[in-house]
Amino acid sequence: MTIRIAAIEVSHWHALNDAAYLRHLVAMPDVELVGIQDSNAGLVVKRAAEVENPPTFTDYRKMLETTRPNFVVALGRHRQMAGIAHDLLDQGYPFLMEKPMGINAPEVEAVAAKAARLNAFVAVPLAQRYAPFATRARELLAAKRFGPLSHIYVRLNRPGPARYEVWDCAWMLDPAEAGGGCLRNLGSHGLDMFLHLTGERAQVTGAQLSRRAHERRVEDYASVMLRSESGILGTVEIGNGFPRNGTDGEWKIAGRDAILTMKDGILKLATAEGDETLPGTDVTAPYFTAVRDVLDHWQRGAPPPISVHDWARVALLIDQAYERAGKF
Repeated sequence: MTIRIAAIEVSHWHALNDAAYLRHLVAMPDVELVGIQDSNAGLVVKRAAEVENPPTFTDYRKMLETTRPNFVVALGRHRQMAGIAHDLLDQGYPFLMEKPMGINAPEVEAVAAKAARLNAFVAVPLAQRYAPFATRARELLAAKRFGPLSHIYVRLNRPGPARYEVWDCAWMLDPAEAGGGCLRNLGSHGLDMFLHLTGERAQVTGAQLSRRAHERRVEDYASVMLRSESGILGTVEIGNGFPRNGTDGEWKIAGRDAILTMKDGILKLATAEGDETLPGTDVTAPYFTAVRDVLDHWQRGAPPPISVHDWARVALLIDQAYERAGKF
């Protein structure tokens, strides 16, 4: 079966950069990109030229009516996302939507509630779950290699905010459109990893934000402290401050008997017997796998591998962190 996919609001940088959803879709032999849409007529043509020139539209409702896709990939400005999600649910389309799916947790929770009522397929591509750190950590947890867990630490510091302007997404620097800065955007990966690995709900116990480095209206650095229901501690540091294209990052899960880290492209397990070292990966590498897994789940009638319900728990933590820190 060829999966006919339409993409909404592709001015979002993840259409072609970082996650690069459109590039991944056209690389899949069983996918046909039947249309892409953005309200900016010039920009949607520019995006189309990068991915084999699918039909372009400026109105996504007209695109859906014209193309009748099997599946939708939805991007867009954060302020637009919840409205688009409700439209897709009302029209019965299965879809994958980029986070944060809204500018606050109540918007996301309303989408999740409707998805539950309709038993709808709504996937969120939290791709770091597919990276070597997360997969190895889950294997070690299942084998009880860590003993009682102590803490989880994530640092993800990506390039500065000027990249959004270069990528035609200057709206990311407007808090009214983006709903925040690096915490609303990148914070999802660290906070979701904490929930994913602990398997527990959590609360934010402390948070702070900074706009000092780049002096924009949204934060370029955030630090968040967490505690799970059983007392596992978490620290998530997020930034838009790396001085070139690249990442200053580290992932760690620590228990009584072992510590697993991923830093500088190296995955290392430390135990009483010594260190085991394996190659790691770039932070943007798992997105092809994440999208493919979503489509495979949908094709066989299974629920999304990572759903809007999973994402709603992360969105709540982001709101808690902003409340603790004093938003903007």
